[in-house]
Amino acid sequence: MAPHCDTMDGPVITACKMALETGNVNYILPFAPKKAEKEITQAFNKTNKARKGGKDSQEVADLWFFETVVRLHREGEGASYTGLKPAGLDWGPVVPQAEKDIEIGDPTKTIEFLKKTVEEEVRKKFDKAMSLKNFDLNDVDAAREYTEAMLHFQLSSHHLYKYLISNKEH
Repeated sequence: MAPHCDTMDGPVITACKMALETGNVNYILPFAPKKAEKEITQAFNKTNKARKGGKDSQEVADLWFFETVVRLHREGEGASYTGLKPAGLDWGPVVPQAEKDIEIGDPTKTIEFLKKTVEEEVRKKFDKAMSLKNFDLNDVDAAREYTEAMLHFQLSSHHLYKYLISNKEH
């Protein structure tokens, strides 16, 4: 999921809050792998019991539940848990646009934004390599600078392509 999965206003915490508000753990289970369902359900049940102890107990229990679910979500991604991040962080323009497109059921604005960004960035890398291409063979530093720029253009294009065609969903 987008880098905002571990923020207090991201989709994982939002689902956690919905699960606690409704008493239905199924709001959060899709955000973690199947093997984490038992641990999430147990944490959900403990959190609901602890929440009955008053405002302070509810705050501590909720935070523990959020941390547990985000940790299990991140493990499912193959990523490490680095703690909860505050709400309101700027993750750039793509995530909010993609969220809007999901809401309206049309990916056109995200596609157009990505096409423009890919074109600008690939062209920038290409132009840099081309500007360094006609180096003096006896100037090893210039040759090295060109080689790095040329490889950066080729490999970043390759990695972007491989990521886009991968079957990895998250």
